[in-house]
Amino acid sequence: MNTEQLMQEIREVNLSYMMLAQHLIRADKAQALYRLGISEDVAGVIDSLTPAQMLKVASGATLMSRFRFDDEMVWNLLTSHNKPAATEDSAHALHASIVMASNFAEATSRQ
Repeated sequence: MNTEQLMQEIREVNLSYMMLAQHLIRADKAQALYRLGISEDVAGVIDSLTPAQMLKVASGATLMSRFRFDDEMVWNLLTSHNKPAATEDSAHALHASIVMASNFAEATSRQ
């Protein structure tokens, strides 16, 4: 994959992310804040963007979305890494959701 192809894919992901984020915010703001891991201020900005503004923002060379967690424990819970029993998957996913929700609560309380 050459650099131009990579940049095009980043722009496509950015636009898809922006469109999804705006849709989520407009459908249920409280859920969107949690699912996207963003503050109310950021949600307000995204909600107010016109299609032309979204295209402009999405056309950058930097990926706009990012992983919401950098904690190995959360990754292990989500992937059930080193966990043999499939029945534990839902408990691990629930635990990971709780950890991510607490990370979201901590991030929004600092703003």
